[in-house]
Amino acid sequence: MVVPPFDQRDGFIWYNGALVPWRDAKLHVLSHGLHYGSCVFEGERAYAGKIFKSTEHSERFKRSAEILDFEIPYTVAQLDAAKDETLKANNLQNSYVRPVAWRGSEMMAVAAQNSTIHVAIAVWDWPSMFDINTKMKGIKLDIAEYCRPDPRTAPSMAKAAGLYMICTISKHRAERRGYADALMLDWQGRVAECTGANVFFVKDGALHTPIADCFLDGITRRTVIDLAKARGIAVVERRIMPEEMASFDECFICGTGAEVTPVAEIGPYKFTPGAVSRALVEDYDKAVHA
Repeated sequence: MVVPPFDQRDGFIWYNGALVPWRDAKLHVLSHGLHYGSCVFEGERAYAGKIFKSTEHSERFKRSAEILDFEIPYTVAQLDAAKDETLKANNLQNSYVRPVAWRGSEMMAVAAQNSTIHVAIAVWDWPSMFDINTKMKGIKLDIAEYCRPDPRTAPSMAKAAGLYMICTISKHRAERRGYADALMLDWQGRVAECTGANVFFVKDGALHTPIADCFLDGITRRTVIDLAKARGIAVVERRIMPEEMASFDECFICGTGAEVTPVAEIGPYKFTPGAVSRALVEDYDKAVHA
């Protein structure tokens, strides 16, 4: 299937307060966000025309910008309304939603306090990637060469574009080697996350997941923790060393794009997707369609 480039599509993008034709939503090549990474974004999904946890995403969007030392010039309520407006303008029901904010082109140096803050929202069709039976076969993950950085060296609590550079490198390497994605360790060699999703393991019926202090505490991650607790499944947030993966029964990753996806293999470590993973796949699907 030939997928059209994202700059050659039809529809509308919300751009600085108004809907504009998709192909006209452009920025200048000397935008600060392109050169210096002063850019934040969100990844969201709409199901049956309703954006899942839209307000939580808008709140995190604004927090991310504040961490990068700029202010998004719209309230959370305005952002929520703009996302809904964009979704309706494109006549989409099940789609991906991408708000993005960046510093403009007024200043081209490391310091850019006087740059205009631009905000755009795009939506496009993106159904769930797998049905449950396909998901339950489990995907295969490589182990990334790059690690998540020490939180003293990067704003790890922000969904900042620059933090994803090593994720792109790691995912490309994994795909070339025949894997779906890569598991990243942290700067101390402990299990952290995948390139765009959080990771959970199952042992003796309980969930184990890394402490989110050097990577994003995902909204989907928190949703999965709440769903597990509602089922009476114990959730342990702790440091996990790579060699511990040999002792886990099941594994799954979760994120806006991945939703809840079981894992069959991480490098040399094997898992058997089972009852806990299936229950949370099903519970998440019910939650997003509620």
